[in-house]
Amino acid sequence: MFIIHSLKESDWNECKDKKYYGDFSINKFGFIHCSEISTYQWVAPNFKNETEKMVLLVIDTDKLENKVVWEDLRNCGVKYPHIYGLLNINAVVDVVLHLWSDDKEWIVNEELLKYNNES
Repeated sequence: MFIIHSLKESDWNECKDKKYYGDFSINKFGFIHCSEISTYQWVAPNFKNETEKMVLLVIDTDKLENKVVWEDLRNCGVKYPHIYGLLNINAVVDVVLHLWSDDKEWIVNEELLKYNNES
């Protein structure tokens, strides 16, 4: 199964050559927030005001060293995958640019479609 995680491109460039990513998220939330491609449309608006370029990490859950738990922590009717522990970089199988329309609506990258778990 594939999940995605969004972050600033500059943050990705700082960590992509390391073994693990996610110290900030683990320390702040206790896990790393992720999404499936099919549910990211509800996550993307959280980043509308971000001025830096962003990327989406495509993560193969079979390659993760740490546990993924699907949770609906805000009782919104959707369960999101949370990685409880650091993300081992070798589980990242693709990195794509986070695309926005002129109205700051998320645009699904063509490259992501092959990772859609609902296909």
